Amino acid sequence: MGPPEKVIVHPLVLLSVVDHYTRVAKDTRKRVVGILLGHSSKGQLDITNSYAVPFEEDEKDHAIWFLDHSYHENLCAMFKKINAKEVVVGWYSTGPKLREADLDIHDLITSYTPNPVLVVVDVQPTELGIPTKAYFRVEDVKEAGTQKSQKTFMHVTSEIGAYEAEEIGVEHLLRDVKDAKVSTLADQVLGKVNALKGLEQRLREIRGYLDAVLDGRLPVNLDIMGQLQDVFSLLPNLNVSEMINSFAVKSNDMMLVMYLSSLIRSVLALHNLISNKVVNKESERAKDAEEEAEPLVSIPDKEVSKTTV
Repeated sequence: MGPPEKVIVHPLVLLSVVDHYTRVAKDTRKRVVGILLGHSSKGQLDITNSYAVPFEEDEKDHAIWFLDHSYHENLCAMFKKINAKEVVVGWYSTGPKLREADLDIHDLITSYTPNPVLVVVDVQPTELGIPTKAYFRVEDVKEAGTQKSQKTFMHVTSEIGAYEAEEIGVEHLLRDVKDAKVSTLADQVLGKVNALKGLEQRLREIRGYLDAVLDGRLPVNLDIMGQLQDVFSLLPNLNVSEMINSFAVKSNDMMLVMYLSSLIRSVLALHNLISNKVVNKESERAKDAEEEAEPLVSIPDKEVSKTTV
């Protein structure tokens, strides 16, 4: 059975990996390692669960490492009792890149499942995009046949996916951590800005690849060229008069709604101001009327006694 065409990492796995890293290796240069559980069907590998495994690695010599496989075997047996459909499909690492000992660790995981997947999770991403990268091990056979085949990792497409129940849980989680000071409009604008930054980054990667091909530093890959041609073919032709008119009508409609909203907001603010002044004047008049209605209190004259001399 060959490697799947796509690897889907579910939100629970990301939360578990981040929790594992926070408890064990936060503010250090260490990485954490764990086991991935899931199932594969129709060329798609769904990673739905994971658990941490005790792992130690020499900081000076990464070839020296220890993974508690006895702990893994006991925990795997308990997970099978809970959900027999979830089987071991690979392992994860918080790299954030591949290391020298990864092939040896991969050989150990191969004894528990054939053709496992390695998912490198960047728990502190510095760039926009998916924080996961999936790899499968392949044997690099030399064409001449004079050298021995070497084992290496092959990158495979990965994405973040979720079932309906998981989406609801993530929405509730994000609702709890959402900043109340940030408005919905500002949140939407921030999302669009991040999306544009991600698009710019992808376009720079495409440009870098094409420049490398033109300079002869990389060979021509027909699959990549075909995908780029499909992307360019899907781009809309903005020089069509109907497209230009449609964009103009859409922009005018949006501007009209914004203008009417501002106008209504101004009218309501003016109405509230006038109502406030009317209420204040009525309260002043009522207070003056109460003061005028109060009866005058007459002070009796003191009897003055006259003394005759």
